[in-house]
Amino acid sequence: MARKTPKKTEGIAAIVDGQATRAGTARYRDRFSAEFVADHFRDTSFTGYMSSIGIGTYLGDTTDEDDASYTTAIQHAVGSGINVIDTALNYRAQRSERSVGAAIRRAIEAGVIQRDEIVVCSKAGYVPLDGTPPATREEYREYVEREFLEKEIVLREELVGGGHSLAPRFLRYCLAKSRQNLGLRTIDTYYLHNPEQQARSVERETLYSRIEAAFGVLEEAAERGEIGIYGCATWNGLRTPRDSAEHISLHRLNAIAHGIAGDSHHFRAIQLPINLAMPEAIRQHTQTIDGNQASAIEAAQALNLTVVASATLLQATLVKGLPPEIGQHYPGASDAQRAIQFVRSIPGVTTALVGMRREAHVDEDLGAARVSTPR
Repeated sequence: MARKTPKKTEGIAAIVDGQATRAGTARYRDRFSAEFVADHFRDTSFTGYMSSIGIGTYLGDTTDEDDASYTTAIQHAVGSGINVIDTALNYRAQRSERSVGAAIRRAIEAGVIQRDEIVVCSKAGYVPLDGTPPATREEYREYVEREFLEKEIVLREELVGGGHSLAPRFLRYCLAKSRQNLGLRTIDTYYLHNPEQQARSVERETLYSRIEAAFGVLEEAAERGEIGIYGCATWNGLRTPRDSAEHISLHRLNAIAHGIAGDSHHFRAIQLPINLAMPEAIRQHTQTIDGNQASAIEAAQALNLTVVASATLLQATLVKGLPPEIGQHYPGASDAQRAIQFVRSIPGVTTALVGMRREAHVDEDLGAARVSTPR
């Protein structure tokens, strides 16, 4: 495979051009097709082929040790059959994005992957710390005041809960930081991070107005090639009942995007928790499509949205102690594999995200999709 060397600019870190493509992700799929079951790589309309298991980078300490561990694990993952990497600007005080960026550069330089073969996803919405968390709440408030409010990156009235915003200028800042941290010219999928956080402080119509302004920023970013597509990564928003204060309507989000950019809009993905302990996205009719009640997954399918499942192992609480009958329906060599198999087997789910900080975690979790895994 031909090596693609990241472009370097004098005095700054290397910037990698390109983005995920159908041809590139198909090339990646074909390279690993003999090792995995037929449905490990799923065809998506806008990002190409995505692996049914993706690597997440949420948990961990803000230490050099965890940085190095994540970088090694991500390199191993993309060299082993995982081409979906998920992170966020605020994860581990920006360290997760930087670890992802380091891993991608090293993997490309080593000839393990090409940029167009992998799908890199990040998020914006929360005020990001930088390297080390403040020791106290007061230090955190001082940090936000000094770095964001005084510099007018975000206005006080645009900030809710002391640390969340969907304001256009703030999102432009976040996207620029994410691209810098990752060392990428283009981020394949960029999510609004938990927009329902706003619902605790503003009226529902104000929330949708803020989402509309945010979508406008992301449409512009897509047109400039800074992102491929965008979406919403939620925790409660899409799986809570329609009368819940935090509820978000997928139909309304799609209408907002369509109103901004017509049929060519780039709102094409959602992320939400789905696991054995949190099945609401498939069991509860929290959405309405064409006047009919639907689950979040059904609504996403109707709107041609890629669905990425987060919290597949519920922060490692589902890696052991599962009832024996789970194995009858979702076989695997471990409870972790059985829990992953449950999520990746759900119709309409493209990728199940699993946090992996060790090469051994990558190998075990990928076992849920390997041909050799007992089924």
